[in-house]
Amino acid sequence: MAETAEAPAAKAGPTAGPAKPDLATEITASLVVFLVALPLCIGVAVASGVPAELGIISGVIGGLVVGAIRGSTLQVSGPAAGLAALVAETVAEHGVAMLGVIVLCSGILQIVLGAVRLGRMFQAISLAVVQGMLAGIGLPLMFSQAYPAADGTAPGTPIENIAGIPGLFADILTDRQAMLAALLGVVTVVLSFMWKKVPGPAGKIPAALVAVGIGIAVAALPGVDVKTLQVGDLLASVQVPGGEQFAGLADAAIITSVLTFTVIASAESLFTAAAVDRMHSGPRTRYNTELVAQGVGNTVAGILGALPITAVVARSSANVQAGAKTRLSRTLHGLWLLAFALLLPQVLALIPISVLAGVLVHSGWKLFAPAEFPKMWRQDRGEFAVMTLTTLVIVATALLEGVLIGLAAGIVLAALRMSQTVVRQHIEEDTAKVVMAGNATFLRLPKVIEALEAAAASGKPRIRLDLTGVTHLDHACRNQVEEFTAQQRGLGLRVELLMPGPGKAAVSGDRDETATSGVAARAVVGDTTPTQAWDTLLDRPSATTPDRPSAATPDRPSAATPDRPWATAPDQPWDTLLDRPSATTPDRPSAATPDRPSAATPDRPSAATPDRPSAATPDRPWDTTPDQPWDTPLDQPSDNPPDRHPWSTTPTEPTTSAPAQPTESPGPGAEWFYLDTRPMPDDYARR
Repeated sequence: MAETAEAPAAKAGPTAGPAKPDLATEITASLVVFLVALPLCIGVAVASGVPAELGIISGVIGGLVVGAIRGSTLQVSGPAAGLAALVAETVAEHGVAMLGVIVLCSGILQIVLGAVRLGRMFQAISLAVVQGMLAGIGLPLMFSQAYPAADGTAPGTPIENIAGIPGLFADILTDRQAMLAALLGVVTVVLSFMWKKVPGPAGKIPAALVAVGIGIAVAALPGVDVKTLQVGDLLASVQVPGGEQFAGLADAAIITSVLTFTVIASAESLFTAAAVDRMHSGPRTRYNTELVAQGVGNTVAGILGALPITAVVARSSANVQAGAKTRLSRTLHGLWLLAFALLLPQVLALIPISVLAGVLVHSGWKLFAPAEFPKMWRQDRGEFAVMTLTTLVIVATALLEGVLIGLAAGIVLAALRMSQTVVRQHIEEDTAKVVMAGNATFLRLPKVIEALEAAAASGKPRIRLDLTGVTHLDHACRNQVEEFTAQQRGLGLRVELLMPGPGKAAVSGDRDETATSGVAARAVVGDTTPTQAWDTLLDRPSATTPDRPSAATPDRPSAATPDRPWATAPDQPWDTLLDRPSATTPDRPSAATPDRPSAATPDRPSAATPDRPSAATPDRPWDTTPDQPWDTPLDQPSDNPPDRHPWSTTPTEPTTSAPAQPTESPGPGAEWFYLDTRPMPDDYARR
């Protein structure tokens, strides 16, 4: 993640598919990765405030140790610019000797996290927090490296570094050597951005390596006095932690640093692994194994007192583009780093510091990725706020504090969005209605209370609270609704409460009803009408229970009659659900009544008449009903009464059932729909 922004450049060259490894290709790829990693290892070490040799040691461990462990096939690890500011702060506060203990303990924690299979846990982080963290790392890195780019020294904190830029420019204009060093730094930054556009084989050479070559050539000119690396013995730079350093683990600040290194390094490595997997079609990363590999590498680095190790996108993308297919290339690159440091250490002393600073300024810009801010603004302004907040807090305080605040902000944003509640309050005749839908949590409690108070203040004698559209009702909102219901009933109002899921649809007055299976019952005071025929299907109270009078009462005869023995409710469910009048009501007489003759009338011949053969004829053997549903227009009521199956061939007989409760007649714009469940005849289907 340290050079995560380099990933887009690598997307142009994903592998076409699994291919047989080629030893020559693997060796060539390892050399390319070595050339990319060398200046980065040295530059990160200088930016971290430690000897350059420690950066090379970490690069060697990243290749020979992490690269040899099975986890991610093409991902390359080493010291990363993303941790440079954190390491520099730790070194300034606790010293280089304590750095080894912190890195060692972080490695052990990484091994434990991978062993308990928590590798993917680090992926459960908001993208806005990740991008804000990268920007918060990159912005201070750019300003801190602006001073070494002019052979100067950074004042200290990110805020101080930013505030000191005007003074830095003044010093550059008055000092010839500082101006020359700054010129080398600027050339390095420009080359880092533009070199990839150079055509031909030259464009494949790493830009940082070209800049280092130019810097060495300029520094060798007479009259040029720019600062170069101070290189010592590689083996002499190893500092194994002792008992005094381990005793420092009793300090809470050291433990905090261990946790910070663990979280940041692990997240950086695993996010990089995801980015590298998108660049090729080879074996996917095994996240838990890779986390163990990173832990082993950091454990070894801590024992040697070197820099912390993470996966690095810049080196990984170079590895993929060079055609690597196996772990051999990333392992060999560590071997080349070791050979260079042991055999050619004097070459390192020729590299100008300003060139390395320029390389890191470019890395900081890529981490900052300013184009991501307007992009996030257009996509999601809430996530933009989280991203910006994370960046600003990291710059103003420290990396750990910024990440924690960013995570908290992301969680709050997610909670607010998951608590989207639609509350509508309106008046219908003598009833004040409140309808709620969505997720009702304590975060939306003020909105809920406002709607309830408005319903109470309406002055209507009835209040209907419909919560059946609520997908989640937390304790705070449920308690508020129930308290409001009890309070209004105490004032003598009739309150109808429809709760979501298993709960009560309670009504003040004569009775309460229980609604289960996510369906709330509609209960009205004094109504002895069974709700719907679905009551018995959904385990709701039967129409004949002690707390619900039977449908057969003096003022409403039972629906069960000799010619409708199966009916336990006066209304067919479809009639009530579709707001259609029952087939036997005053508004719609029965199909066979004195004021509506049977379907066989002079003005509408029966289905079996001379001018309309019976539906069941030799040429239409499949039809066993008087009217096929496609013969009858959809806007014309069917002749089949509800108490007769549509496929029955028995002639319709006048019914003697008692008239049901009158229902509201449909308006002029009502439409009738009929569902035919019979199989379609074969010869009709072939038409």
